[in-house]
Amino acid sequence: MKQDNQKVITLKTLTKNNVWDIQENDVIKLWEGIEKEVDAKVNLQHYLDIIRTAFLMEKVPADKKVIKDKYEKMGYKVGALKVVDNGEKMMWAIKKRPITRVTDLTYENIHHISAAKLLEVVGRNFGGGWDSLSQSIQDIIENGFEISTTTLPKDRLRKPGGLYEKKVADGFEVLEIEKGTWVEAIFAKVKPLAEKPKLTFPSKHEGDLDDEEGDFPLLDDEEEDDELEMPTDFSDEEMTEDNYRTTFEIETDEEEESENLSDDL
Repeated sequence: MKQDNQKVITLKTLTKNNVWDIQENDVIKLWEGIEKEVDAKVNLQHYLDIIRTAFLMEKVPADKKVIKDKYEKMGYKVGALKVVDNGEKMMWAIKKRPITRVTDLTYENIHHISAAKLLEVVGRNFGGGWDSLSQSIQDIIENGFEISTTTLPKDRLRKPGGLYEKKVADGFEVLEIEKGTWVEAIFAKVKPLAEKPKLTFPSKHEGDLDDEEGDFPLLDDEEEDDELEMPTDFSDEEMTEDNYRTTFEIETDEEEESENLSDDL
């Protein structure tokens, strides 16, 4: 069994990340592969804990065919796994954990879904848009995807040569969320692995470092947010060209100046 990078996956090499690359039948096959490995028996519970991060697992009475059939109708695969060191096998129903809500997203599984799947999940979040997501969920999503948003009147969202057209041409998937006569567009694209930042931490406690020898870069003061906020009641009478909000593009009559400002942001 191999991942996309051609590395062979066994129970010994299984992690909370690559476990999302395998399917139900793979779990049963991997488990069968260690039954004769004496050194693997002591780690059975460890393997189960890893598998359960990506799979639902339920014990099935071996003599209850009705229960077995019930699980199979719900999409489970049923197989015999030896989970105790006494030679006894137990029947287990196994099913990949579904990712249907934003709360199902984790730092491990975010790298194993497509941009289209991500936006499908976000779209189920009560239609609240990007800002309705908690900061922790946004951090998880941005760990695996490039995200940008814009909110514009319906008749201006898909303006030729605008941000929408450019993002789609660049391979972004788009989720449109209507807000009265306005539309929020959320753009998502899988982030290349090479561009994902890796954090390293010094062995010393941060408080033990002096300014001269510390490894932590100084952070610039946060710039004041000059962005104009869109009225929450989305009244057409109150919304004008001067008070609607976009996180990337602020449209004015001077088209070229607007696009340059969007790129800088």
